[in-house]
Amino acid sequence: MSKRIIRRRTLLADAPTDLHASLLLQRIYALRGVRSAQELDLSLERLIPVSQLTGTDAAVALLLEHYACQSRIVIIGDFDTDGATSTALVVRQLRRLGFKHVEFLVPNRFQFGYGLTPEIVQLAADNKPDLIVTVDNGISSVAGVAAANALGIQVLVTDHHLAGSELPQAAAMVNPNAPGNTFPSKGLAGVGVAFYLMAALTRSMQQQGMVSAETTAVAHLLDLVALGTVADVVPLDANNRILVAQGIRRIRAGRCVPGLRALLEAANRRVDSCVASDLGFQVGPRLNAAGRLEDMTLGIQCLLTDDLDAARVIAARLTQLNLDRRDIEQQMQQEALAAIEDMQLDTESLPLGLCLYEESWHQGVVGLVASRIKDRVHRPVIAMARADELTLKGSARSVPGVHIRDVLDAVAARHPGLIDKFGGHAMAAGLSIGIDKFAEFCAAFNDEVCRWMTHDDAIGIVLSDGELAPNEITIAVARQLRESGPWGQNFPEPLFDGQFRVLETRTLAERHLKLKLEVNSLNGGAAPCEAIAFRHFDYDDAPPVRVDDQVQLAYRLDVNEYMGNERVQLIVEQLHIVT
Repeated sequence: MSKRIIRRRTLLADAPTDLHASLLLQRIYALRGVRSAQELDLSLERLIPVSQLTGTDAAVALLLEHYACQSRIVIIGDFDTDGATSTALVVRQLRRLGFKHVEFLVPNRFQFGYGLTPEIVQLAADNKPDLIVTVDNGISSVAGVAAANALGIQVLVTDHHLAGSELPQAAAMVNPNAPGNTFPSKGLAGVGVAFYLMAALTRSMQQQGMVSAETTAVAHLLDLVALGTVADVVPLDANNRILVAQGIRRIRAGRCVPGLRALLEAANRRVDSCVASDLGFQVGPRLNAAGRLEDMTLGIQCLLTDDLDAARVIAARLTQLNLDRRDIEQQMQQEALAAIEDMQLDTESLPLGLCLYEESWHQGVVGLVASRIKDRVHRPVIAMARADELTLKGSARSVPGVHIRDVLDAVAARHPGLIDKFGGHAMAAGLSIGIDKFAEFCAAFNDEVCRWMTHDDAIGIVLSDGELAPNEITIAVARQLRESGPWGQNFPEPLFDGQFRVLETRTLAERHLKLKLEVNSLNGGAAPCEAIAFRHFDYDDAPPVRVDDQVQLAYRLDVNEYMGNERVQLIVEQLHIVT
């Protein structure tokens, strides 16, 4: 477990006291910037109006032109969960609205790479489409859109990624992060953008009497929006929290697509008590495994089928792929840690911008390795794998305060030709470089990161919501916190800290540390409780924990359900031995 400093969030002097919640929840909400009870209203009526998303009018007009001609339409998505849910949502809704010829195509990351490339356009052209609709990609596909235009295929781009210096010449474009777009919520995931466009199209067709309002409501697909939004780790601002909350409400009511139900079942998660973390840590990784190891077509098929038995078969295959992915990731992670130890032997300190590459690494898993190592060393990390004889492809993960896409943009500007292509967000990005330029890129990347942070900044910080009183470490409070989300990026699940005495210790599956604890007597004492530190033994420097040790924990409050019995359990995020 990587050692990080535990710091308590600061409550502002003007924190509200009228949020119509318990004192504990009022504190938690206030620490997340909530200033009024209205901000906790997650009804659909409070969603930012569709009309405010620039570009939807032109996009709807384009789609209606192709509806009138019953054109052939191909949806081209990304190979992650956001791309899969975006694709499934648009395919489902267009077919429901009466578009007769709607198919999808998702690039195999190992053959075509990311986005609407000229190669994927050529593959799509075999189906003779009149219109290509991109979802969760396209804003940087200048060459791909040009290739489609040359073939007489119109392109509608829907995306949420940041634009580059040149925009594609698409027939229409919907992207809240495109230059000049004034949409208030810049944090929409790709599936959120797709939802807004389908909502605008559906409303237009309903108003014109072209379809029935009863059978075509796009809100029926909010389960897919919730899944894609959570899995893509976009900020859960007020608008995204509404989308996620409404989607989870549908899932709990059993009104989700069969594929989502099957994936929850495969993860042993109850549909009627689903929460955002189930989507982010159980369903999302299973779908992502298809795109990482094989082809996301399998994941999209799972979300498109209306046959629950067929969905369960696909979900079982996705679950096995996810297990395979875990094994590959764990091996790569150990190799990355060994490489870091070697670096530390050769130099006084690690580079602030850390680049890692091994000949044997799997291209589909480097993003996960970069994320794990970033959490370990508290600085931006790029993990790279060989794409072909001449090219490396990498995934970058960053830390707060370092905008990773802007870093790559600066590297490209200062060193023309060093990066072949790149794109992404503040916290994550992808890129490709020539294999012969790896050493030069490592140095340039580190130099640029040094403009953003110092070695004093490279510390891990766990932000706590404070201490729980002994009478708050209960199943009832754990359930209350679970139901008070959705929690996620920029609206984090409640995390607490406190001191405990260790009563018992044991190891689970050779990786996890299970504890029985007593609340420190200075806090008033309480009945013993259980705790688990997942992956505690993954690292050689994991602190040994013994009976009677005093430990300082940062933890989440949870309920452990086993064989019909329920007990409160602390999920340990950070553990320090108190000396």
